[in-house]
This record gives sequence, structure tokens and C-alpha cells, in this order.
Amino acid sequence: MVLWRDVCARLEKSKNYWIATSRPDGRPHVMPVWGVWTGDAVVFGTDRNSRKGRNLQANPVATVHLESGDDVVILECTPREVTDKNELAAIDVAYKKKYKMKLSAAPAELYIVAMKPRVAFAWHERDFPKSATRWKF
Repeated sequence: MVLWRDVCARLEKSKNYWIATSRPDGRPHVMPVWGVWTGDAVVFGTDRNSRKGRNLQANPVATVHLESGDDVVILECTPREVTDKNELAAIDVAYKKKYKMKLSAAPAELYIVAMKPRVAFAWHERDFPKSATRWKF
């Protein structure tokens, strides 16, 4: 079994997160984003009018996947827009430490999204299915 603290460490260290959303007609849309793991959520920013931004506003469910197919982390999430100034300040600190820039420095159309997992999956390919683990929150 995979330990949750190890999953959190991988989420914190990851540079890129693959975000899967659903278009209005149900077709999937998947894009990589930069983000941070903070407050038990993957937080990233996108243009409010981007395809993923519009998808998340219309249908607030999404999946996050880290890049590795060998050491897998998948989160099924309920996204929410982040608007609280204190929360945004904490996100900026984490984002600047990781990427050397503030997330809030982006254009005014920026849609900052916290992807809090409802369900998470993790496993190591080398010892699957023994390591396959699922968490429900």
C-alpha cells in the first residue's frame, strides 16, 4: 500500500499536473498546468475564458494526474474558485517558492482553482496490484 504522506510529498514536489475536464458535449479535455499542493488541494491558475476554465465553471468536476505512469497519483476532484485574500497570499508564497513567480501576477482574467480530492488513487507499477491504494475523503 502507498502511504498518504508519500502521495502528498509527490504532489508537493511535482512541477506539472495534468488536469482533465469535460467539455459541454462530454468530450474530455486534458492539459498540463503548473500548480502547488497546498491546503490539501492542487491549486493552479488559468484564463477564465480558456477551455479548461470554461469547463470547470460549467461542470465543477475534474481529475488531476501526475506525469508518471510508473508511480501513479490520480485525484478525482471537486474544484472551487479561490477568492479569499489570505488564501491567495499563502498560494502566492508557495507558488513563488516553487516557480520563482507569484501566481496572482497573471492577468485580471485569471481564474485560480483549488482542486480538492474526493477520491485519490496511487500505485507503483513495479508492484501493482499490491501497492494499489484508494482513499475516499
